[in-house]
Amino acid sequence: MFQNPSDDEIRALLHRVKRIAVVGLSPNPDRPSYGVSAFMQRAGYTIVPVRPKVVDVLGETAYATLADVPGAIDLVDVFRRAEEIDVVVDEAIRLELPAIWIQLGIVNDAAAERARAAGIFVVMDRCIKIEYARLCL
Repeated sequence: MFQNPSDDEIRALLHRVKRIAVVGLSPNPDRPSYGVSAFMQRAGYTIVPVRPKVVDVLGETAYATLADVPGAIDLVDVFRRAEEIDVVVDEAIRLELPAIWIQLGIVNDAAAERARAAGIFVVMDRCIKIEYARLCL
């Protein structure tokens, strides 16, 4: 069974991350992905929307896939259904990305363990906004 990193490890991650690719970032301000990403953007993080068929969100250019994102990605924040996490994890492993955050309410133990086995820092079933407020403010 997957176990999240300690508070200290999560705090350290949030301090070293600068650029967050948000998979499934909705352009709809009423969606949780939008509100959480807007909060993280106000906290000083660069947000990179990853969502097909969207031009931009929160004033940032959107990309169809993680592979399409130019430059470094420090963290992938995932707002997708549990059954869609495998595809994101496979792409993150292929791209050798350092960290994945699977949002609150989304659980895919096998994918999280596969990412961790590939050397990726993984947080699952937690909200990055809540954890940032709790650990970093």
